[in-house]
Amino acid sequence: MTSANRKLLVVEDDPGIQSQLKWCFEDYEVIFAADRESAIAELRRHEPPVILQDLGLPPDAEGVSEGLATLDETLRIAPHTKVIVVTGNGDTNNAVRAVAAGAYDFYGKPIDTDVLLLLVQRAFHIYELERQHRNLLNTTDYYALEGIIATSDTMLKACRLIEKVAPTSVTTLLLGESGTGKELLARAVHELSPRKKEPFVAINCAAIPENLLESELFGYEKGAFTGATKRTVGKIEYANGGTLFLDEIGDMPMQLQAKLLRFLQERVVERIGGRAEIPVDVRVVCATNQNLQSCIAEGRFREDLFYRISEVTCSIPPLREREGDPVILARIFLQKFSERHGRGILGFTQAANNAIKSYEWPGNVRELENKINGAVIMAEGKHVDADDLGLLVQEARPDQPLNLRTVRQAAELKALRQALALTDGNISKAAELLGITRPTFYDLMQRHGMSENSSEKGG
Repeated sequence: MTSANRKLLVVEDDPGIQSQLKWCFEDYEVIFAADRESAIAELRRHEPPVILQDLGLPPDAEGVSEGLATLDETLRIAPHTKVIVVTGNGDTNNAVRAVAAGAYDFYGKPIDTDVLLLLVQRAFHIYELERQHRNLLNTTDYYALEGIIATSDTMLKACRLIEKVAPTSVTTLLLGESGTGKELLARAVHELSPRKKEPFVAINCAAIPENLLESELFGYEKGAFTGATKRTVGKIEYANGGTLFLDEIGDMPMQLQAKLLRFLQERVVERIGGRAEIPVDVRVVCATNQNLQSCIAEGRFREDLFYRISEVTCSIPPLREREGDPVILARIFLQKFSERHGRGILGFTQAANNAIKSYEWPGNVRELENKINGAVIMAEGKHVDADDLGLLVQEARPDQPLNLRTVRQAAELKALRQALALTDGNISKAAELLGITRPTFYDLMQRHGMSENSSEKGG
């Protein structure tokens, strides 16, 4: 540990004890404070890794209210600091209260300097280990793309595809459930392209009423309809030179699909009420959580438009299929919301980690982010517990009997899905990846109710 990290703040108003402790900790840079105000001032000035604090501080030297308030403010400002509280002889109840409030440890008077020195040495050691761990987490490259956190093979595969198509101008279709990060990937396409200095314009086709969507996209001339008091440029025209992101393209009305198709073919737009054809140079990225092939079969989506928008298709895996990602994302969200709400939450309990790993996350990353935000607010201690997350985990728990056949079937299904995802739905390559024959692969798909044309095939 460097000398800069050997600062020890002692919060004690008794001059005699101050002198004794200064001699005890001669190998450390000891800073003294006698009350809460001076303790917080020294904390901000020196940022000591370890604090030795008496619970009985003025003006409540005979009680513990001022000491507990000092502890609470200290941990709010510097949540990673190791605070060892010093209590009166036999004052176990207040020691427990202090530890529950976030203190690292406690020590009861009378002071034995040898024992206290060991406690402080251990606190410095633990602080340094945790600091190194935090640095490791912060420097580990979890960001597969800007704003995209991924460690799983399935999500990394999607990110590599985005990196390949981004420098081109091909129209790209992003497929994925709600909350999987389709707009983030669309923005990544833009940021990695030669158009990154030009506008990125996003429009949600499902969020705008049908009678307004056309004017939003194509714009209108003055007097084109009641209320059109001035010429208005549409989103497509506004995105000229940049990227247009059409989210929830599967919800676009059929009549408007025809007009969009013409734009994609001709690369010109006509404002409502106008006759001039306006050339527009724009990269188009579309996204949907719907199965567009089914929409085509049901007559809700134009097949010719589908081929126009899917020059390259990227399937984004749901969070439940991104092994390892939920825990990493949860840690990053925890740090984000802990800082935002000023809570100083240090991490998750083991029960909370288990719940995050086993939950299905039907709302994907968006649901995870919202759950962590709420848990940071609800947590009573310095760690988020499973109850704070409010998850209804339906998978089998370790204390429940496990059926070997059920476990084997679940493992088979997971392997099939992963193999198909990694091979872009190529049955032969997926079978080869799993070390089985193509007929066996088909038999397993049939056994698990997987259609060759289903989404598990990877599109």
